[in-house]
Amino acid sequence: MEFSVLGPLRMSEGGKSYTPTAPKQRQLLTLLLLNANQVVSTGTCIEELWDNSPPNSALSTLQSYILQLRRSLRRVPRIGSLQAARLILETRDGGYLLAVRSDELDTDRFWSLVREGRSALHHDDVRASACLSEALRLWQGAALSDVQRGPVLRALLVGLEEERTSVREQRIAADLRLGRHQELLGELSRLTAKYPMHEGLHAQFMLALHRTGRRTQALEVLRQLSTVLRDELGLDPSARVRRLHQAILAGDPVLDVPACTDSVLTAEPGAPAGRPLSAGGGLVAAGVPARRPEQLVRH
Repeated sequence: MEFSVLGPLRMSEGGKSYTPTAPKQRQLLTLLLLNANQVVSTGTCIEELWDNSPPNSALSTLQSYILQLRRSLRRVPRIGSLQAARLILETRDGGYLLAVRSDELDTDRFWSLVREGRSALHHDDVRASACLSEALRLWQGAALSDVQRGPVLRALLVGLEEERTSVREQRIAADLRLGRHQELLGELSRLTAKYPMHEGLHAQFMLALHRTGRRTQALEVLRQLSTVLRDELGLDPSARVRRLHQAILAGDPVLDVPACTDSVLTAEPGAPAGRPLSAGGGLVAAGVPARRPEQLVRH
């Protein structure tokens, strides 16, 4: 049995799809999958399906949707009966629980690879890059691109997409430390276009361009970022981005050493796109001061 939410919703076995087609059932299945092996209260289900305007029949309608989902599960050969389906989609006090094995749900595989990759960062960047890359390959486009979303799902998906961006940024940081700046140019060009206010990604793009001898283009990336931040947020780039700018202008040799990529701007894990900085210094500064990389902050 396989469940997929990192892209279109899918419930399948042996290559055959058993995904429900009714919009509300798909929405409910998604909510249960994103809270797999946890009880989701009936109140949360109703809030997701009808927001602030539930019908008087909301509870009975919800129970009907649960029955339809169990019937979808029953069609899976390995399950085969409504009684067996009830052991997978359980009724619990005050809600419902969808029991899913860790190898059945793509988000579980994603988190497992992310944990493995993050544990290897800095001391084994080859492994870290490989694990984080494999985690990102599980995504088949935007999460749940074919499912309608109520308030609960919207909040969950914002967090999931932000985590995807954070993982990608950490993988790029590992690749920069491995000296793979040339290979990163196309990806970083696309990402900075997609996230025009994300300072960490822009900083990584600036570094990759600088290392490939494109200093003028690196400075143009900063100019574009500065324009967007001022126009959209009324802000200037962070002090750390400005210090990277100064290091590029000065041709500081610390920027050319892949092993010193901790002296390069990368956003802290989980920081939101747009201005991923914290008072503690989530972005790592390039040359702070330029000739003293031992003082550069690590994340």
